[in-house]
Amino acid sequence: MAAASKRHPLIAGTVVTSLGTLASRVLGMVRTIVTAALFGLAGRGVADAFLFAFRIPNLFRQLFGEGALTASYLPVLTTQLDADPCVAHQLASVVISLLAALLAGVVLAGELLLWVIWAIWGDRSGVTLLVGLSAVMLPYLMLICVAAQLSTMLYAARHFGVPALAPTMLNIVWLLAALVAWVWFSGNQVAQAYVLAVGVLVAGICQVVVQLPTIRRLGYRFDFNWTAAQSGLKQIGHNFVPMLIGMAVTQINTFNDSLIAWGLARAPDGPEFVPWLGGAVRYPMHQGAVAAIFYGDQLSEFPLGLVGMAVAVAIFPLLSQHAARGDRTRLGGDMTLGLRLVFCLALPAGVGLILLAEPIARLLLEHGYFNREDTARTATMIAWYASGVWAYCASQVVVRGFYAVYDCVTPVRIAAWMVGMNLALNLTLIWPMAEAGLAASTSMAAAVQTLVLMAVFSRRYARLGWRELAANVARSAAATAAMAVAVYGTLGYFPNGGRLVDQVVQVGVPLVVGAAVYCGTYRLLGGRELGMLLHGRVS
Repeated sequence: MAAASKRHPLIAGTVVTSLGTLASRVLGMVRTIVTAALFGLAGRGVADAFLFAFRIPNLFRQLFGEGALTASYLPVLTTQLDADPCVAHQLASVVISLLAALLAGVVLAGELLLWVIWAIWGDRSGVTLLVGLSAVMLPYLMLICVAAQLSTMLYAARHFGVPALAPTMLNIVWLLAALVAWVWFSGNQVAQAYVLAVGVLVAGICQVVVQLPTIRRLGYRFDFNWTAAQSGLKQIGHNFVPMLIGMAVTQINTFNDSLIAWGLARAPDGPEFVPWLGGAVRYPMHQGAVAAIFYGDQLSEFPLGLVGMAVAVAIFPLLSQHAARGDRTRLGGDMTLGLRLVFCLALPAGVGLILLAEPIARLLLEHGYFNREDTARTATMIAWYASGVWAYCASQVVVRGFYAVYDCVTPVRIAAWMVGMNLALNLTLIWPMAEAGLAASTSMAAAVQTLVLMAVFSRRYARLGWRELAANVARSAAATAAMAVAVYGTLGYFPNGGRLVDQVVQVGVPLVVGAAVYCGTYRLLGGRELGMLLHGRVS
């Protein structure tokens, strides 16, 4: 009986990471609200330029920071910490040094490329602002990637608190920069955008510095020893490139969405037809499409960070240990448990976001320069992105299962097909659906990719508990249906109101009612996963 209720490291790590992520996401939501109020959605194209420029270093963060390098580095570092901490410290020192040097070169090359773009196309509308903001924020990619690898060192030592809270530094500094922009540069949106860009750069420095005391306290010391680190570097290098390609797919899809939105969005005073398509094709979108993608993606990512990434971060060291020991039974068992945790939380979160998309967008974003039309556009994006929340969350877990058994090729091959599928859907759906077609394409591709990954992993490496998962999904779906009825019915009692208190009530009451109905129904149907998270124990 005691063994049945023991404290499980996956549950404990997930809870700690989720709490830290929750703090970061709440501040991130405030950051999004403030940014939307400063720039609106369309405006003079400032929001599109700033948010597109921010995507560039963010792309590197997701690849070299939280993505491929972390996925190939963490298992090796975890193993070496168990075997010889001194060698692990030497490996960490070499990895951080090489990463910083490599990305410093990327920054210099990027700045040169931006200068060339400015020299050739700087006279075109919006290009100067986009290039200028990109040049200011580009060094952030080096800082945030180094900060992410410092977090990896802490995760390897089973320390989840500080790395979970470190991302809050971006939100705190961003908000301080927004305050400066609002007070000293009111009415000048271009100047405000540059103030925020400088704030992003300062935040990168803070994210590095805030982790150093804990790293030192845990015993890490900088010890650059190339010879001692070579064995670990070879293991990392063997997996890094295919992992980079595999994990890059989602980021490439997102970047492609923004690029298509930037290139195929009509400015208010611009031509009706796309000049570079021969002038025979109308623009499928209007200015503000990039911002609509960003805000819709940000709001739908709230459950992704709270559920998907939290479970993925906590489960990866466990899966790596099981794979290293050849324990395929526990590998499949913990993978199944991770997916159960994801599905029981992600399904209701996605449906809830769909139902409350417009009230949430109105409450959080409709301030300052962000108007009613902007709210409607953003709500549509939230709903389409939310339809794929379960897939985004589950894929984070399943992909780490492949990396734990050092299979980096299979996710790459599957992901490569998804890039083609997503691009084809993008170019098909934007004409009837405008920017919403981009969000719908992303969700569809993510769903197909996740299901294929699960099937392949179960067949090749460790059989998943399909009956457990089917029962889990059925319970979650039934409880989610009951929740949806409760939320929809409750919404009818609270009509749209202009006052802030009315907007809070319109979101808060259905949210609380829906959560209560879901939890109660799920428990009545025999679901145990919510209790596991609450008590931190597997039953």
